[in-house]
Amino acid sequence: MNERVFERKIYEKMLEWKRESDGKTALLIKGARRVGKSTIAKEFAKKEYESYILIDFSIAPKEVHDLFKDISDLNYLFLRLQLIYHVDLIERKSVIIFDEVQNEPLARQSIKHLVKDRRYDYIETGSLLSIKKNIKNIVIPSEETRIEMTPMDYEEFRWALGDKTTIPQLRKAFDARLALGDDINRKMMRDFRLYMLVGGMPQAVNEYIDTNNFSKVDRVKRSILELYVEDFRKIDSTGRASLLFEAIPSELAKNASRYQVSSVIKNEKPDRVQSVVADMKDSLTMYLAYHANDPSAGMSLHEDINRYKMFVCDTGLFTTLAFMDKDFTENVIYEKLLSDKLGTDLGYLYENIVAQMLYANGNKLFYYTFPKDNSKHNFEVDFLIAKKNKICPIEVKSSGYKTHASLDAFQEKYSSKIDECYLIYTKDFRRKDNILCIPIYMTMFL
Repeated sequence: MNERVFERKIYEKMLEWKRESDGKTALLIKGARRVGKSTIAKEFAKKEYESYILIDFSIAPKEVHDLFKDISDLNYLFLRLQLIYHVDLIERKSVIIFDEVQNEPLARQSIKHLVKDRRYDYIETGSLLSIKKNIKNIVIPSEETRIEMTPMDYEEFRWALGDKTTIPQLRKAFDARLALGDDINRKMMRDFRLYMLVGGMPQAVNEYIDTNNFSKVDRVKRSILELYVEDFRKIDSTGRASLLFEAIPSELAKNASRYQVSSVIKNEKPDRVQSVVADMKDSLTMYLAYHANDPSAGMSLHEDINRYKMFVCDTGLFTTLAFMDKDFTENVIYEKLLSDKLGTDLGYLYENIVAQMLYANGNKLFYYTFPKDNSKHNFEVDFLIAKKNKICPIEVKSSGYKTHASLDAFQEKYSSKIDECYLIYTKDFRRKDNILCIPIYMTMFL
């Protein structure tokens, strides 16, 4: 297999840190496992510095770990590191990478003193959950600039396939509120469904480019999912975290107004798994959309922490998780999904990709339900995002646009709070009444 280094948008944020920090802070790259943190850190070091040392604390020898037990003599520390890794460090022109830093908490604690020394720059990578779990008895450095790395977004995926034209053109059409035409939209949807199936985990994208074989891509994704489940079992010996994670597709498929914990873990209640769910959220392998009790610009002030929906961080992984009842997801399933001919309601699949794209754009995820008049049933707005002092309600559909009762009712009830209403679906761009109907691949522009 050819191991490619894909172009990632986080690189620009890293450049900004290097320029503005000028050695005053270390850079901590947090993110789920296998999203490409180590790769981008190494690539950045190779391109932006004259030399670098990469310390992978998951495999570093004992003598390297022992160096951080006493850092009173930094000259000795740097001398030993240069001898062990056979690298000459140059003041203000070299960087030291602490890869998988959660495996050596004392190295992270040393950042305060290393940054103060100012000889070199420092980049840390690790899983946020593991980092948080391994901080007992150490002082957390305040001299860190923290950025989050998510799976490859749709534009990065197109870049990986050698296409740097499509997304800028779609952006122009979105900004001008232009329809593309049915033929072009069908082509764009087919391309986008490929992204939904392969996903944005670099290892899976690499396998797709190498083999063009969905079964092989699926095996890569299964190995990543198994890694996540194993991690959950390590941090939660009760097994609840892994059960909750594995049930995400089935819970979304129910189209219920919340994740029903008791249907996954018998007799369990949301308030009793708060700490487990918080750990899952910190792992960044899944995202939470909280119910907004007050649909206004300050939704974080009114979120219901016991009423939420869960989404997998990468829809490619979600697709594999949804079909885990087979030893592998057969190519025929992928082909039918790609051509939009699988005979099942895939609304939950589209809901997950919208959640992923909104989150990648920096939106905190919320949804909202409110009762229908003279009925036991509720209206539900799939997502709410804030724009300045207004909100934008979003409804997601896997097919047409003719009915959107929840959006209509929400507009009538909260018209003064609304900036724009969006219906995200599979058809071409259009405006219907006061609703912007946008093809799902344009979600990235919201």
